[in-house]
Amino acid sequence: MLSSTASPAARHTVVSLRDVSVAYDGHLGLRGVDLDVARHEILAVVGANGSGKSTLVAVAAGLLTPTSGTVHRSPGIRVGLVPQTSNDGARLPLTVADLVAMGRWRARGPFRPLRRVDRELIAEAIETVGLTALARRPLGLLSGGQRQRAHIAQALAQEADLLLLDEPMSGLDSASREAVASALAVAARGGAAVVAVTHDLAELGEVDAVCRLIDGRVVDSSPAAPRGRGHGGAATVRA
Repeated sequence: MLSSTASPAARHTVVSLRDVSVAYDGHLGLRGVDLDVARHEILAVVGANGSGKSTLVAVAAGLLTPTSGTVHRSPGIRVGLVPQTSNDGARLPLTVADLVAMGRWRARGPFRPLRRVDRELIAEAIETVGLTALARRPLGLLSGGQRQRAHIAQALAQEADLLLLDEPMSGLDSASREAVASALAVAARGGAAVVAVTHDLAELGEVDAVCRLIDGRVVDSSPAAPRGRGHGGAATVRA
């Protein structure tokens, strides 16, 4: 269960998992997980390969139904999911701006003309991840780190209430890691609940809470340092 120094009234939980277990191929990916994910907070999910991190993200996103337990999401929340870095985006015949504009499809519908507010949100998201100078560059001409930042900008343009990132720092150089960490902080300040999977907690920068997984179970963790956003604060996750 997630506990925090913030009062219950100050926290707005968007997703709650209670006693969630997930079984597949004769294997338990998650075992009795309790977890709350709240607005204005960055939750780092830490663990080794096979510990259940990606499974937890899939459950939180609604892409995977638990074998047992319950998942409650705030009605109508917008979910932004950023998968692990890959080279797939390099083959898309899109510019950075094109990709980020797709984040407005939920609000406008695909291929409909963009409004001024849409264009402003797209430009702001691109600026947040530090790609303004590359907005018109094709994805195939970007580095892997730059493409990852473009995908994060797409989620920001969507104005996601719940932002889920699976290994967002994997394979990134230091400049891209700093840009991503800054973008996550901006998203949380704006009211999003941010969940970021990582092998290395240090690469995420400051976070509000840490969920450590071992063999599908949540284990005790040390409190995270307060971020000073006025919501959340030092937090710990316990099984």
